[in-house]
Amino acid sequence: MNVYSDSSHSALKYLKDTEVNINNVLLMIGDFNIRDSLWDPSFPFYSSISDDLIIIANSFNLALSTPTNPCPTRYSDTAGESNSTIDLMFLCYGSSELDHHSIHPENHLSSDYAPLSIGIPIFEEVILTSKLSIPPKSDQETAFIKEITSNFKNLDTSDIGDKEKLDHIVNRLGIIIDQAWTKNTKKLRASKHSKQWWTDECSHSLNIYRLTRSLENWKNFKKVVKNVKRDFFDAKIQEVANKSHGPWELMDWISRHKLPAIKAIEHNGCPCLSPESLWDALHSTFNTAFNRQVDLNVLNEINCKPTSQWYPFSKEEFKQVINKCNNSSAPGPDKLTWRHLKSIINQDDCLNNIINIANLCFDLEYWPNFFKLSSTIIIPKPNKMSYDQPKAFRPIVLLNTLEKLIEKVIVERIQFTVASNDFIHPSQLGGLKFKSTTDAGVALTHIVRSGWAKGKMTSILVFDISQFFPSLNHQLLSLILKKAGLDPKVSFFFENYLVRRKTSYVWNDLHSPSFEVNIRVGQGFALSPILSALYLSLFLYTLEKRLKNLKIPISTLSFVNDGLIITQNKSLNTSNSHLFCSYNVLSKLLDSFGLVIEHMKTEIFHFNRSYGIFNPLPLDLTPIGGPILHLKNT
Repeated sequence: MNVYSDSSHSALKYLKDTEVNINNVLLMIGDFNIRDSLWDPSFPFYSSISDDLIIIANSFNLALSTPTNPCPTRYSDTAGESNSTIDLMFLCYGSSELDHHSIHPENHLSSDYAPLSIGIPIFEEVILTSKLSIPPKSDQETAFIKEITSNFKNLDTSDIGDKEKLDHIVNRLGIIIDQAWTKNTKKLRASKHSKQWWTDECSHSLNIYRLTRSLENWKNFKKVVKNVKRDFFDAKIQEVANKSHGPWELMDWISRHKLPAIKAIEHNGCPCLSPESLWDALHSTFNTAFNRQVDLNVLNEINCKPTSQWYPFSKEEFKQVINKCNNSSAPGPDKLTWRHLKSIINQDDCLNNIINIANLCFDLEYWPNFFKLSSTIIIPKPNKMSYDQPKAFRPIVLLNTLEKLIEKVIVERIQFTVASNDFIHPSQLGGLKFKSTTDAGVALTHIVRSGWAKGKMTSILVFDISQFFPSLNHQLLSLILKKAGLDPKVSFFFENYLVRRKTSYVWNDLHSPSFEVNIRVGQGFALSPILSALYLSLFLYTLEKRLKNLKIPISTLSFVNDGLIITQNKSLNTSNSHLFCSYNVLSKLLDSFGLVIEHMKTEIFHFNRSYGIFNPLPLDLTPIGGPILHLKNT
């Protein structure tokens, strides 16, 4: 920040009297027109204005910098007037990168001010113009799949009796994939002229033309390009037509984007000026629930469902799941795509080995270490005013594709079990098959209109659970699985599945070292939707029971981490009273589950059918830790 303050100190008065919204100031420099013995040894007096300057600098977390060569910064041409130091520099507290500035009196030339300088480290950014890849439908891809398939067939998974052998076999799978990838990758150079449809056939015909420069070969090259482009886009149209997103897949905004250009991420009051500090900030932010306590007594408030036996997996289960997988999904650390895996499991021997591994994981109650490796992609949350805080970003976990396939089969099995025994709360509309935001909208519309038919106004309090997926408690989740009627070995399996995981954070093209993650359920896990639904179902049943005991007529709707508390009354005061009491019970119960409401996102709506003026008073939730809600007239 550059500051010029005239002899009347106008800039300082403005900064002092005005609440200036400037964050992450690393350096403040300028002509402050203040002489003081604090920074000018030739001036024997003290100025009260300097106190205001120091206070303003402190408000920006800045401290006065000491020059490496103390000397005047202003050189007077007026006879009898001494030189002075009125140009100052303030640097961020605790910054190891910014330390002391220099004054250059020899360079003031015709000016009466000497320049000030400071070295600002700029980390070298390596822009990758090439990458290793296996082009789709290429000879390299065919060889890649063939090599993995032949090695998968030769693995003996019939005689695995302990966890060490299971780990060894799964690690061997990882080595097979990695070696095949390294052997068959092709170095592709990216440029502004790169085209997705370009093939080796195009390159070959172009090289022939360049050698001969004949018109015939030029025409042949153009013909090849035309045919290749037609084949490529015909295939793309067919692919898009068969996807759930339909034509939206063709839009630029649905494809991968770079993170926005932003100011330095700030964590605990300090900017992250190095990759290491960025990784630490992200890791600590996305694992905030590490020391949160839960109250296991909440499990006693609902009854257990009858236990269902866990049967071995079948070929049909795996085939049904993988046929639904999108070939364009991003691969995980193993670089294996769904298209590759579909080709591999077409071989019965390969599929049998994968099924044996999946069954052994439950028999041994163990999830192999290779499957616990992941990459966490950092993406910005939409419509944020500022992106200088880690919480403005969302961590999306990419798993090894083989692990993801097994997880998807487990999800289908668990969802069938809990849907059959009615463990899932009917108000839970997220994380489940055949449930969506559309269902939530239809249910809410029905509730509002049924209330109007009875002459009642519907009041809704909307709440958001902060850092939901990272906050799911592993111990409580394992016990909930037992309550849901799942086989005990499923619960024991998840006790191992959830711990000692490792992830590497990815920020654009930067990759962090591996971090150990012993809490949370990763957003991006195939199992995270159903596990979150089970976690919230226990919460919703308990909340419903407690509100019923208090005789508060409240209904709920939940969509993953977003929830609604709904009440219908003819009196607005009655509705507000019900919502106030419900919010109090809700907040305390969430605390028992190790979850926290993000109060600043709490909102309230009144669905009022009257045509007159509707101007209700705000609902004050501050006595129970919430905000003051200014009601919205709908």
